[in-house]
Amino acid sequence: MNEGWYRLLSVLTGFIGFWQGPMAIFYRLTQDDTGTPMRAANYLGSPWCYIVAAAVAAVCAALLAVLDKGRKKALARDERSPDRSVSAR
Repeated sequence: MNEGWYRLLSVLTGFIGFWQGPMAIFYRLTQDDTGTPMRAANYLGSPWCYIVAAAVAAVCAALLAVLDKGRKKALARDERSPDRSVSAR
């Protein structure tokens, strides 16, 4: 997997973690949001929506850490290996 895929997965994971986590709590507290597909945790009842939103944020943060570690390993592996690029002519 090249760096572009790691970046794409990191952006998507961060986006999902942000909207399903802190933004779901924010909308629940400020606007009494009862749920949308972008804030699915708010479909749940009052104590559970906060627990699920915090859990989603924590899982996404852990997944971002795993993706970053994998990206660093891939970059280190590419630096050690000889150049395998082949021209497309």
